[in-house]
Parts: sequence; C-alpha cells; structure tokens
Amino acid sequence: MGTRRQALRRLGAWPGVAAAVLAAPLAAPARATGCRPWPAWEQFAQHFIGSGGRVVERADARQRTVSEAQGYALFFALVANQPERFERLLRWTEDNLAGGDLTRRLPAWHWGRRDDGSWGVIDSNAAADADLWIAHALGEAGRLWRQRRYTALATLLAERVRAEECADLPGLGPTLLPGPRGFAVAPGRWRLNPSYLAPLQLRWFASRLGAPWQALHDSALKVLQGCAPRGLAPDWTLYDGATRRFLHDEPAGSYDAIRVYLWLGLDATAAADPRLAALQAQFAPMAAATAARGAPPERVHVLDGPLPGDGPPGFSAALLPLLQALGRTADLQQQQQRLQQMPAAPDAYYDQVLRLFGSGALEGRFTFDADGSLRPAWDACGARSPAAGRARP
Repeated sequence: MGTRRQALRRLGAWPGVAAAVLAAPLAAPARATGCRPWPAWEQFAQHFIGSGGRVVERADARQRTVSEAQGYALFFALVANQPERFERLLRWTEDNLAGGDLTRRLPAWHWGRRDDGSWGVIDSNAAADADLWIAHALGEAGRLWRQRRYTALATLLAERVRAEECADLPGLGPTLLPGPRGFAVAPGRWRLNPSYLAPLQLRWFASRLGAPWQALHDSALKVLQGCAPRGLAPDWTLYDGATRRFLHDEPAGSYDAIRVYLWLGLDATAAADPRLAALQAQFAPMAAATAARGAPPERVHVLDGPLPGDGPPGFSAALLPLLQALGRTADLQQQQQRLQQMPAAPDAYYDQVLRLFGSGALEGRFTFDADGSLRPAWDACGARSPAAGRARP
C-alpha cells in the first residue's frame, strides 16, 4: 500500500481521488448477466481470453498480448455487463503490463514469449490509444457499476497519459503522441498516428477533466483534417512544426488507418457539431472507393488513392458505422452481405475486434452520448450490477 500512496503523491492526484483509490474495495463487483446476450463477444472471449484475463493473439508466434487488446476487451466486457471478466482483465493488465500498479506506470504495450523462451514484457514503451481505452473503460465501468475504485484509477491513468504521452506542437497545441518515447523524431518534427485519436473519447475526458483535454480533442481534429487531404487516412503521419504541415513520408493507410473511419462513424455528435460533420464528410472517399469495388481496399496511398487488393472482412465491419452515418444504405447492405459471405477467420484477432465494434454498434449493443459516455444496451433494461465485493489482498 505504501507504493500506491507514493504514486498518488508523485502524480499530484486530487485528495478525493487518492482517498477513493486507497479506501475502495479492490475486488470485482457481484456477477450480473446482461439482458441481451452477445454471442460474438462470447466466441471471442472463449477463443482469445485466457482464464487469468490475458488476451492472446493465438495466430502470433510469440502468443503475444498487446495493451490495445486488453483495453478493447475491457470495453467489450463492460458492454456485455460482465464485471467479473472485466476485473480479471484489469488485474492481468495491472499485474503484468504495469508492474502491479497502474497508478505508478503506464502499461507496457507488448508482452509475450521472449527470444530466450521466457515470458514477460517484450517492449516496455506504452501505446497511447490502449491507455485511453483502458482509462475510458475504467471510468465508464465506475459510473455504470458504481465502483469508485474504477473511477479513481481512470482519472489517475488519464493524468499520467497527459503528463507522459502529450506534447505542445506548434500550430496544433497540446497533442496526443503515440507513446512516451520515440515519436519526437527530429527537432521540431513528430510522428503521429491518426487512428489513436478518437474524438468521442477525448471529449469524454474533457467533460470530466476539463480544459487540458479539450485542447487535446481540438488538436486531434486538426490532425485528422490535415493528415488526409483526399479523405484517405494514413497509418502514420509526420508533422513539421516549422512549416506547420503534415508530411506524407509514409503515405500508406491500412491496418491502423481503418480505425479512423470506425471512430468517426461511432461518433454521435456530427448532427450538432459542424466540425465532426465535416470530418465525416471528409473521409467519405473511403466509402466511395469501397462501393466502387465492392470491398474496402486493403491499402491506400493518401494522395494517389486506393491500391490493388481487398481488405479483410474486419475492414468491412469497421466501415459499417460510417456508412450508416453518411446515409449510404445500399453500401452498408453491400458490406453486411460481404461479412455474411466471408466471415472473419476464428484466429484473426484484429478482424474479430473490428467486427465486435462495427457489427456490435449496428446491432444496438452500445452507443455513445455526445460527451463520449457509453450507453450499453443492458443499462436500459435494468440489469445494472450492484457495487459489492471483498477486498483484494
């Protein structure tokens, strides 16, 4: 407990938040069953999640776990109203990726079988998108399940993200970097990942933690707008602070970039926020390219357009919310039919994740409010879990 207190002091947490972390129970809430079973999630969990709460990429030779997978699984467990599974996922993440204490350090992004045959952290650098998904899921679990410990951990983790994974970029302002190390690539130049920037998520943090996060949200909109002049998102982009321009030194968009369209499609604010409506319209060329060929392109050149080769089924799933938001009903049905005819392979971890996000949203498993708050289907039918549990040693 002493190290936890020291971590709180180093982080400069608010007294009320610190007290909540130290005093609240550390066990899972009582088990509850959601009112709408989610077969796709159960299949995913049975195949990819071990009994201890680790998400394993079984097709990978290292049997690796990445922090992104833990964050996504926490979110899906919350959508499915599974507090016990949520706690197991969180416990494994904290114990193995954060050295036993999420108040002391950001989770390492890569864990698995090392070259010498041992198991553990392979790369200790953090991944900002995973950190935000973990914090977002914790905060919403705290609200929906009335667990003060989760709310407090979300706040502390978010503040550590802001302290260690952000920089003030000329012309952009405070901006989320992909991780703590390795992304200031030269004096005045930074490498950014647009798929790490989900505006709905950054608004959630802004609604709870104030102006610094609103600044991060606003810079994210600038990055998304500037990195894709033809409406095709890159996996990575280079920002030059001297010229205040995005340099297309890595012009390919593929497995990372597909999430840009997904996050924008899930965003509920376009009707009320002209900036979000403009972004959805800006990225409509990906929808048009998909309609023209019957499938999303696996790779695009952000300036020259789609490249040969169709994307996997998960790409179709990722585009479903944006196609719906843009009112492209025929194209939406076309991609739903593609998913039925060519389902994701059982071992295709990433395809399965994209399927849970895209198809889950269209099935009404979850929605987001304008401020990024999660609205799971179970919350509307009185299936809320009570806050209970014994203290964790």
